Amino acid sequence: MPRLPIEDALPDLLSAVRRTGRAVLQAPPGAGKTTRVPLALLEAGAFDGTLVMLEPRRLAARAAAERMAETLGEPVGKTVGYRIRGEAKVSAATRIEVVTEGILTRRLQSDPELTGVGAVIFDEIHERSLNADLGLALCLEIAGALREDLRLLAMSATLEAGPIADLMAAPVVTSEGRSYPVETRWLDRPLPKGTRLEDGTADLVATALGETEGGVLVFLPGEGEIRRTAARLKSRLPPDAVLRPLYGALPPDEQRAAIRPEPSGRKVVLATAIAETSLTIEDVRVVVDAGRARRARFDPGSGMSRLVTERVTRAEATQRAGRAGRVAPGVAYRLWTRGEEGALVPHPPAEIEAADLAGLALDLALWGAAPEALPFLTPPPAATYAEAQELLQLLGALDSERRVTPHGKALARLPLHPRLAHMVAIAGKDAAPLAALLAARDPLKGAPADITLRLEALRDPKGFSAARPYEVRRAALKSIQDEAKRLTREAPTGTEDLRPAAMAALAYPDRIGLRRRGDSSRYILSGGKGAVMPEDDAMGEAHLIVATDTDGNPREARIRQAARLEEAELRALFSDRIAWEDVCAWSRRDRRVVARQQERFGALVLDDRIWRDVPEDLVARAMLDGVREIGLALTARARRFAARVALGRAAGLDLPEMDEEALMATLEEWLLPFLSGVRSAEDWRRFDPTEALEARLDWPQRQALDNAVPGAFTTPLGRSIPIDYSGEAPEISLRLQEMFGQRTHPVVGDTKLRVTLLSPAGRPVQTTTDLPGFWDGSYADVRKDMRARYPKHPWPENPREADPTLRTKRGGGG
Repeated sequence: MPRLPIEDALPDLLSAVRRTGRAVLQAPPGAGKTTRVPLALLEAGAFDGTLVMLEPRRLAARAAAERMAETLGEPVGKTVGYRIRGEAKVSAATRIEVVTEGILTRRLQSDPELTGVGAVIFDEIHERSLNADLGLALCLEIAGALREDLRLLAMSATLEAGPIADLMAAPVVTSEGRSYPVETRWLDRPLPKGTRLEDGTADLVATALGETEGGVLVFLPGEGEIRRTAARLKSRLPPDAVLRPLYGALPPDEQRAAIRPEPSGRKVVLATAIAETSLTIEDVRVVVDAGRARRARFDPGSGMSRLVTERVTRAEATQRAGRAGRVAPGVAYRLWTRGEEGALVPHPPAEIEAADLAGLALDLALWGAAPEALPFLTPPPAATYAEAQELLQLLGALDSERRVTPHGKALARLPLHPRLAHMVAIAGKDAAPLAALLAARDPLKGAPADITLRLEALRDPKGFSAARPYEVRRAALKSIQDEAKRLTREAPTGTEDLRPAAMAALAYPDRIGLRRRGDSSRYILSGGKGAVMPEDDAMGEAHLIVATDTDGNPREARIRQAARLEEAELRALFSDRIAWEDVCAWSRRDRRVVARQQERFGALVLDDRIWRDVPEDLVARAMLDGVREIGLALTARARRFAARVALGRAAGLDLPEMDEEALMATLEEWLLPFLSGVRSAEDWRRFDPTEALEARLDWPQRQALDNAVPGAFTTPLGRSIPIDYSGEAPEISLRLQEMFGQRTHPVVGDTKLRVTLLSPAGRPVQTTTDLPGFWDGSYADVRKDMRARYPKHPWPENPREADPTLRTKRGGGG
């Protein structure tokens, strides 16, 4: 074997592991860390029992085990073996076991002491996968509480070592690696709008082949893009070039062919991100980067994590380009311009920050720890984690105290999202095809929403294609079929014989939709959100559906896949969650309190009746919500009282606040007892809240208010006239004749009232704050004018000495 760059770092690494039991190794891709470090630890006797090494991908796990076994001159499964989903090659002699991350999590749950395991290596920790973060957190807790002898090593190609070294309390060992200079070449101009990724990539690969020598490694986001790019390249390759795909679902022999040198000529490897760090592909001198990557993101449309295609980050682009300089100087072509590079984000986010956390929440409940109690490099977001726990409670995996239930333990044993595991646990092997389908990308393009069409395509792809006009994504369909077979082997027998729609309802109890009245395509979902079926989709006529996939719009999601559910199925599946509820609430649409007795499943109303004997106190409380929507709209009388209170407070009286903000904030305290009989916006407009406001004051407060800020002025006739305090000065309005005999100007405390004197017809004739001055001055002119207009009313020359009156000279009313 040629000497690998990692060899120079091995003495320091072994010393750190022996000294502290932990280490963080930084080594660039191609340094040899994945295949050399486990063997070095074994040769040095640095651990007892078995060494378990985590790889983020199945392809890398298998390749690493095969390379180490080849180094030892042994078959895989002897000293070095591997375990991946659905496949294992290990024996009693195995000392190094390469596993994918989910395998370690399940092993930890079943055996928290990791019996027989002496060391755990987390390879490619810089990728920050959710399972790796969880596995590291659990191993650190085990090592601290149960297994001080457990050796822990984190290996990274790019991650800054400080944070993870601090978390592990471990020394950092660095391997410089070995690389040659790489020239970067960008596009001269952006790709024309509408250009397919595969077309642009194929053109760039053809250019690279014409300008360079050596193997070409092409980075594409996924299997579909690899297949389509390969189809476009077949007729454009030089005679000596061989095309090799490389992705996780590829048969092992074809994966090995892509990794090993190509003796017959030039090699073009079309690979996913697996080739960034996890694998070393020999004889590559050219990289073509399509600029896209697949990441796990929580998809509101499916209610689970999905792989989404995004722009690469600058760190990923740098990592990919470096693959061209492993054996000689190389060239990296990028399917974007130099100017576009500035828009790339620096680093990909940790999966725990963006993915669905239902599986993590179930794992931690099974472990018996809250996330804040474990040493996570990045803690899970609190809101997302709480949503995940709510879903698990809905599935019966957690109890009301959010502790794991026996059903939750059964779900954790199935390698599926908890939604799908719940479905398979109840419906058994019959649910395996549907589970595989719901976990994958839609295999039909342009098909209606009906999920049964996809199941037909799974059962008979050829017959389906012949009879249907929809485009079948064959690679996706094949992947779903393979996964369905694997799940069928692992699934329990099941306890229910259900139609696909009922199975889907088990997985999506929050996505059961009831068609809204008067609209044949709009639905209310049991979780409370709205959804709409495409207008031309026949399923839009269904009374009940299960929406298994939507576009995730939070306002009203567009349904992409669904199943037609019968009400009898809903009642049979969820009889324990369907109940009658008394509902008394303010209706924004009707603008009144609505009292109904409803049979409900979540947000769905299955039956609805008028609640005739609803208690008045419930109506009043519901009406408070109406008041909050409509606003106070105080009557003139209530405004006068509130203004008096405000003046009293300003004068130092101990009185409650009665401005609008304070009154709205305390509705329950002062308004609720007085709302009897008020049920609608119309009722509220007629309601005078003055009595309710007055009731806020006790007797001493009322006395103090009446003395300091009286509510009325008593006229010379003995009538009580309300004083309006809402303006700049307190004011009264009354007929001029009623003030005859009044020799002084009316006052409130030290403040003169503003007096508006009215004609017999009720029109203002004078406003004054000096009544004696008015009698002595302009009254004469007013008298002259009023006598001509109202000759039947008295207009004495000396109003100070006249008797007040509201009558005419002849004694008539007026």
